[in-house]
This record gives sequence, C-alpha cells and structure tokens, in this order.
Amino acid sequence: MSFRLPAIILISLLLAACGSSPSWQDRQSTHIVRKGETLFSIAWRYGHDADELARWNGIGDGSLIHPGQVIRLSPPRGASSTTTRPSSSASRTPSRPLPKIPAQPSPKWAWPASGRINVEFGAKPGPGTGVLINGKAGQPIVAAASGRVVYAGSGLIGYGQLIILKHNDTYLSAYGYTASLLVKEGQEVKQGQRIATMGEGPERKPRLHFEIRRNGKPVNPRQFLPAR
Repeated sequence: MSFRLPAIILISLLLAACGSSPSWQDRQSTHIVRKGETLFSIAWRYGHDADELARWNGIGDGSLIHPGQVIRLSPPRGASSTTTRPSSSASRTPSRPLPKIPAQPSPKWAWPASGRINVEFGAKPGPGTGVLINGKAGQPIVAAASGRVVYAGSGLIGYGQLIILKHNDTYLSAYGYTASLLVKEGQEVKQGQRIATMGEGPERKPRLHFEIRRNGKPVNPRQFLPAR
C-alpha cells in the first residue's frame, strides 16, 4: 500500500500536465524553420522582436532563412540581448555591444473593422494576445496604420489566416481569422486600405483577432485605438 500511493500521485500529476492548455508563447531555446515560415512569423510565435532574432543568429536583415535552419530564440550564452557574441572565458575579452535599435513613436491608429470589441486583451477565447472584434462574415478588414506586409498566411496555429504589418522598428499589428488575404508579403499598404475580409474566429462566430505588438511584445490595443 505504501508503494501504490506515490505511484498514484505521480500518475495524477502526469495526467494533469498533459491536460493543461499550452501557453500562447512556447518555451524553448531553438526553432527549426519550416517551409513558408519567415523570421517575422517565428518571432511572432515566440513573442520576440524579429530584428533581435536576426542579431542573435547573425542573419543580417533577417530575410535569408531556409527550411531546416535552426533559429536561436535567446541571446548567445554569456551575452545579453545587447551583445554580438558570448565573451570568452579563456581570453576574458568583453563582448562588443550591438547597436541599439532606437524606440520609434507609435503611429496614429484607426479601427481595423467596424464592430465592437467582444473579447478584451488577455481574455479568452483566442490566443489572448489581442482583442476580438465582432462583425459580419466577409466584411472588409483594413490596415489600422500604414506599413509593410511582413507575413500573410496560415502557418501560425491559433490565428487562422493571419496578416502581420510592420509600421516601424518598434510597432507591428496583426489581423487574424480572416476569410481571404488581399495583400502579399513585401507589399506597402496605407491606413484604411482593405487587406482582408472577416472570417470565423473562436466559437465559429465572425470575428477579427486584432493585435498590436511593441518591440515584439503584445500590448492592449485599447491604449492606441481611438474612442468610439
């Protein structure tokens, strides 16, 4: 009897761990590039800044990645996010600092779709990293601010068909659960330009997942959207 009780407790803990829902941000040290992925989509998945990932991996402008490539998701060992390489314990030479990316101001934002916010930032259903805006199936989704399309596809689990816009080196925005993608990667778009149509989000209801990230980290869009 004394041997069975610890075994039962261990099995219960394992079952609880298997049944727990995963965090929106996976916790691991590297990522193997899959077909169709970009550095921006990988950075988005793990909650990092794409420029930071590029520096950690020595990728230059971040465009030269290929399937099977291993992407480091943290600074090199012994270095911070502001260093180019780890310091050598043998030479004890201090690592050379990376040039810091200056923070850039937030653009002026507009609502990406007509409709009210149904699910607030940090709440469920959905990834919890943005807001869900109610609407009608097929209604226009527009760019909340001018920028460049850095991702357009369905490779990020939990977002459906997703568009990511880069507005400057600090701010990105994303538009998920779309029914159609009307723009392609590399395209420049203007604020208010139609970029997609609304599809079905969680609970099979017409919704837009809208997200703003500052330096790779999700922030509450209500801080930036104009009052209605």
